[in-house]
Amino acid sequence: MSGWSEAELAGIGQADELSIASYRRDGTLRPYVTIWVVRVGGDIFVRSAYGAANPWFARALRSGRGRIRAGGVEKNVEFGRPSASDQAGIDEAYHRKYDRYGQRIVSGVVGESVYDVTLSLIPVEEF
Repeated sequence: MSGWSEAELAGIGQADELSIASYRRDGTLRPYVTIWVVRVGGDIFVRSAYGAANPWFARALRSGRGRIRAGGVEKNVEFGRPSASDQAGIDEAYHRKYDRYGQRIVSGVVGESVYDVTLSLIPVEEF
């Protein structure tokens, strides 16, 4: 069980974009960044289109926790790492949802080169 309700999964999964922010050490929230998001079954995933050095991604890894907003859902999350067996399904979800933008754009978030910059979003009530 992922911890997401069906309504949350539907709202986030149908949203075209997600706003994501990580928490600083002092507990304050960094500014939100807008990125693409996909739902695979009962899980929510995001990828860094510009690699591990992308500032939002690097901060998310350091912090391990953040807050997201999408599809009428606002929630605290922990940033997890999906298993290797999840990656093909995540690729399929990105293609299904975003191929309308063209292969050149979608290629930045699919394939083995982005597997190491994929995060699962795990809902938590409070930190």
